[in-house]
Amino acid sequence: MNENKVVKFSYEQLDRLCMDAFQKFGFNAKQAAIITDVLLTADMYGIQSHGMQRMVRYYKGIQKGTMKVDAKPEIVFETPVSAVVDGHDGMGQLNGHFAMELAIAKAKKAGVGIVSVRNSNHYGIAGYYAKMAAKEGMLGFSCTNSEAIMVPTFGRQAMIGSNPQAWCVPARPYDFLFDASTTVVTRGKLEMYNKLDQPLPDGWALDAQGEPTNDAAMVLDNIVHKNGGGIMPLGGNTETLGSHKGYGNGMVAEIFSSILSMGTTSESTMQNGKSGICHGFMVINLDAFGDGEAISRHLSEYLQKLRDSAKANGHDKIYTHGEKEILAMADRKANGIPVIDKTMTEVKDLCDYLDLNFADYFGEYQPPKADNMFTGNY
Repeated sequence: MNENKVVKFSYEQLDRLCMDAFQKFGFNAKQAAIITDVLLTADMYGIQSHGMQRMVRYYKGIQKGTMKVDAKPEIVFETPVSAVVDGHDGMGQLNGHFAMELAIAKAKKAGVGIVSVRNSNHYGIAGYYAKMAAKEGMLGFSCTNSEAIMVPTFGRQAMIGSNPQAWCVPARPYDFLFDASTTVVTRGKLEMYNKLDQPLPDGWALDAQGEPTNDAAMVLDNIVHKNGGGIMPLGGNTETLGSHKGYGNGMVAEIFSSILSMGTTSESTMQNGKSGICHGFMVINLDAFGDGEAISRHLSEYLQKLRDSAKANGHDKIYTHGEKEILAMADRKANGIPVIDKTMTEVKDLCDYLDLNFADYFGEYQPPKADNMFTGNY
């Protein structure tokens, strides 16, 4: 990424903007706080593709009616250890937060809680919800499907979403947190490269004929119009480097989200005025396996062994999953949150739409004028 096209703002600036904007959208303060926390946690973790840059997408979704401000999640099937929730086209963050709290409550009583959600929307980073369980001393799992962007191994038509999975287990000095899409990258990363007018790295995307391409705008347009092509599974587009493994993991997320909930599978989302996104959540109480605190200590000891193990030539550190997020948060607290300047162009337009004074949040800073922005199917 070209650092000359990135600007930095404090957490407080972005938090105030998001809170005001989401309440202008029509959400109450509690709802706005949940949505804002999910987005800014992504930015603090260094995941710009799922941070405040999504605000404009959400606004357009609300305008088009794919995201309903007044929707309430409804439990439509339930057992002591499981539930199916209908999100009624509400915000993904609100449906996700509701479902994970439900899974946590079940796990506290029964040892495990599994909740599948249908008829929702983009819910942000999967790791946010897995982390909710870890804060309660339990193992958390979260996944979601999305608009089809993954081309199956040996295919040329996007059929599966980015379908991320996240796992979080409490440990010291920081939790084990693994959060990754099952595609090489997410659609949001392509949007960022398009804003920066930069070619995609090799091994990320395929054109309508299933051939590798570096053209972000073309791939995004093909995804929107179902023209073929899309993003490669983890492992690329051949079995040699494990394409079938990313493809299979994408299917695991699909099963936990759209299949268990009887919801919309990835290739049929974002059609006929509906999003149809589905999510999956699971919480396991560590006490179901004995002494939960001892289990957490056992994991912590192993993670430290990994960090202390022999390093390859030219490297002096081994990271465990979740460590880089902690380091990123410390950096952003001290030095500000980086935002692509063209995202700020969108934010300026959004402030104008919502009758918010851009200068109240960002002072004398002025974003660049938009000239060739991808508008997408928000």
